Amino acid sequence: MEGIGGHPHQDGKVEMGLWRSKMPVPPGTSSRHSKMDDSAKKEVMARPEFGKITDLNHQVWFLQGDTLVAIPGSTNVSPVTVTFMPCQYPELFEKDKGIPIYLGIKTPERCLSCEDVQGQPTLKLKEEKILDLYNKDKPVMPFLFYHDKKGRTSTFESVAFPGQFIASSARGQPIFLTSKRGETYNTEFDLVTGF
Repeated sequence: MEGIGGHPHQDGKVEMGLWRSKMPVPPGTSSRHSKMDDSAKKEVMARPEFGKITDLNHQVWFLQGDTLVAIPGSTNVSPVTVTFMPCQYPELFEKDKGIPIYLGIKTPERCLSCEDVQGQPTLKLKEEKILDLYNKDKPVMPFLFYHDKKGRTSTFESVAFPGQFIASSARGQPIFLTSKRGETYNTEFDLVTGF
C-alpha cells in the first residue's frame, strides 16, 4: 500500500516522496483538491500520510498512557501509526534542513509539539488534529519539524527550537528532544509509509 506521494521500493517499503502541497496546477487544469490563494492555485492534501517509525535499535514508537515511548518491536507489540503532513508554506523555511512537516499519531489523534518547559525544549503530545494544523492560514511553529531523509533514515528537527532533534534512548523511555545528535541517543529513524 502506498501513501500520498510515496514511491514503492523493491522490498515493499514506501519512500516518502515530494508532497504536492505547493506544486502549481497548470492553467486550465482543475483538481478536486485545489484551492485558490493570492499568488497561484495550489494543490492541497485531503488527508495525512500514515506510517510506522523504528529507531536504529529496532525500537518502535508505542503509546503508554499519554506518553510516546520507544520499545523493542515484536509481533506482540502494536506500534502507533504516525501521521504526517507537509506545511503548506515551505518557502518560509530554511531550504537545506528538509521538508517542514506536522507529525502526530493516528489513534488517539494527537500531534507532537515542542515547548519551552523551565528553559528546556520539551517534546509534548497534544490534542490537536493534524488536518487543522495543515489548513491554518500560517505555519504553527511549535508543531513543525524539518523532515530530512538521507538514504533510508530520517531525522526530525524542531522548527521552533533549531538544533533540537526527536530522539529515543533506552527501552521503555519516552521519545524526547536532544541537541546531542549522533552521540548517546538515536536521532535517526526508519519511516515506513503506506499504512
